[in-house]
Amino acid sequence: MKTMVSIPEAPLGSTGKTIPLVGFGTAQFPFGAATEAVKESVVHAIEVGYRHFDTAAIYQSEEPLGEAIAQALRLGLIKSRDELFITSKLWFGHAHRQLVLPALQTSLKNLGLEHIDLYLIHFPVSLKPGTGFPFSKEDIEPLDYEGVWEAMEECQNLGLTKSIGVSNFACKKLERLLATAKIPPAVNQFYCHRFNMCRHCRKPFVAR
Repeated sequence: MKTMVSIPEAPLGSTGKTIPLVGFGTAQFPFGAATEAVKESVVHAIEVGYRHFDTAAIYQSEEPLGEAIAQALRLGLIKSRDELFITSKLWFGHAHRQLVLPALQTSLKNLGLEHIDLYLIHFPVSLKPGTGFPFSKEDIEPLDYEGVWEAMEECQNLGLTKSIGVSNFACKKLERLLATAKIPPAVNQFYCHRFNMCRHCRKPFVAR
């Protein structure tokens, strides 16, 4: 018999919702290289008690995550999709006002879900519309903070995501976004580990 883990939760900004404090990441590199392994890992993670799963458009793990959720429901590991907290992220090449909603709709189709719990701007930068990975320096464009965030707010207002937030935003970037935001970001997720440090101050690096 597998031992179930108990994962604490915390309030999610001003939304009145909660977020599990430990999540299960689904990124692999090269992206999309091991989709069956992602599916199997997620099913096992649900079985032992994980309820928060993190994906992103660029990871190419949305589809196997969705398949794992469907399998967990069939197996009775969860009674409802609402027992899970699903996070996904807007890719740089879709970080344009007119592309945000279609990008989330594509993610929902990949996941086989009607909504996700949290949708994040993956990084405070844009690429030329439709640019994928890898990309070149010439593809990078300034982020339209006001326009992209308005589109994120629209996604929440439509009920396609329960909450919206950002990823890898430093304080100045957050201040710029908050200057026009009607719905403040519920989360600022950032990438931090011992091999991802600023070479000058040896502190965790986030976009400045």
